[in-house]
Amino acid sequence: MKDKVVNGMQIFAKAIVVPVLFLPIVGLLLAFTSILGNPMIVGEGSSLINVGKFMASGVWPILTNLGIVFCVGIAMGIAKEKKAEAALIALLSYLTFLGANNEWLKLTGKLIKYTNPSELQGTGQTIVLGFQIIDMGVFLGMILGVVVALVHNKFCNKELPGAISLYGNTKLVYIVLVPILIVLAVVFSYVWPFAANGIRATANFINFSGSIGVFLYGFLNRFLIPTGLHHLIYTPFLYSNMGGELTLNGNTYFGAYNIFFGQITDPSVKLFDPSAKFLQYGMVKVFGLVGAALAFYKTAKPEKKKTLKALLIPAVATSFLVGITEPIEFTFLFVAPFLWVVHSALDGIFEVITVLSGVRTNGMGGIIEFLTFNLPAGIGRTRWPIFVGIGLVQLATYYAVFTFIIKKFNLKTPGREDDEVEVKLFTKKDYKEKMSQTSGETAIAAGQDTDLAATIVEALGGRGNIETVDNCFSRLRIKVTDAGIVDELGLKGTGASGVIKNGENIQVVYGPKVNGVRNAVDKYLAG
Repeated sequence: MKDKVVNGMQIFAKAIVVPVLFLPIVGLLLAFTSILGNPMIVGEGSSLINVGKFMASGVWPILTNLGIVFCVGIAMGIAKEKKAEAALIALLSYLTFLGANNEWLKLTGKLIKYTNPSELQGTGQTIVLGFQIIDMGVFLGMILGVVVALVHNKFCNKELPGAISLYGNTKLVYIVLVPILIVLAVVFSYVWPFAANGIRATANFINFSGSIGVFLYGFLNRFLIPTGLHHLIYTPFLYSNMGGELTLNGNTYFGAYNIFFGQITDPSVKLFDPSAKFLQYGMVKVFGLVGAALAFYKTAKPEKKKTLKALLIPAVATSFLVGITEPIEFTFLFVAPFLWVVHSALDGIFEVITVLSGVRTNGMGGIIEFLTFNLPAGIGRTRWPIFVGIGLVQLATYYAVFTFIIKKFNLKTPGREDDEVEVKLFTKKDYKEKMSQTSGETAIAAGQDTDLAATIVEALGGRGNIETVDNCFSRLRIKVTDAGIVDELGLKGTGASGVIKNGENIQVVYGPKVNGVRNAVDKYLAG
């Protein structure tokens, strides 16, 4: 039972990444429009101000309609096959629910009268795509996305006989979903207010437990990275009312991420909302892990430092610049798990310090995103120099603490391995040699995407062992039939910095190049 629950959480966490991957792009575009719309930058009366407002008006609907974005993205992410049809069915299902729920509220006399949509705030109802419905926020999209995917996976290949064969396969999926959606539209009208109270209670605990809540948020967000479940920690706080609510100029924004960008485009806001405390978890990406890498280099054996430096520099650069931490974190996660606990605790502690210092930055990613988001917002509104100052202290702390622990407990961190163990990531050449020795097969030619994909598929147990292939920011996520035949060494030989097994779910860490790897594998499997 426990394995099934964990497996289900793994699948959901994998699917939720599908829409989340696009949201940083939306944020960058809004940051750019805020630059164009800032009179202090482009000048009073500049035509660029209207250009910025025009561009922002085209991007904002994505953040104000995240329910449908998550519904389509999650359904597509969980669907095992025919993902495009699953996405279309998710869209149809979302619209069906809106219409049914609105009509039920009318029939039962529950519709709340209003003259301005902002008057519905706090009433338990809201307007979505023109429909007045029960206010479930982004959770509506998440729930419907899962429901659609489960029905899709069960019926998408179901054939119907004779004259009704036209309505089989993916058409049958929607037919089956309609009564389910109608029932949910009724049930949620009565059940969701109680669920909303539970969500508010959870949010209130995190929000009003002060430093303890912030520490738990930061600690779990880091500690759960190996499982991939950390997405379930931050997502509700970034994109739902668990992360706060703020009304500006008649528009209500839910979630710390949306609130930040709602303020960045409004020059009348003098200091950003406290909900920004949920956006500070990127400090360790820019500063902390740099200190950790310096500690690894400091404590490495002299004869291994040159090789270690070649390994650490690209891994640290990836974390510092774009906020993808797995390449550096996976260099010590499995060889020194105690250090991982310390790492997670330090991250939580520094998030507490940052929040207590009044920082209101968007500090989720690497230095590129940090500068893009916070420089246009201004020092007075975000207090970003304080973030940088605390970050430098974090860098020094990581260096000192990691160095002490590594020496004190003689941890086998990179560069301190036994003399017979070479400091390196396994290369494709190593895997080819292993294949040649163990099975006598001809070594695979290097340097081509198809060859890389063939090696990966082979290491995963072959085509027949692979059920689904997805990816997040830095990992290839695969569902396999038999995890026992997956060759971890072979996968590391393709350039992966880590392999994680959770039942039938395999995560292979490639860092920023994961999209190219995913494309190569998809093409190979399709061929």
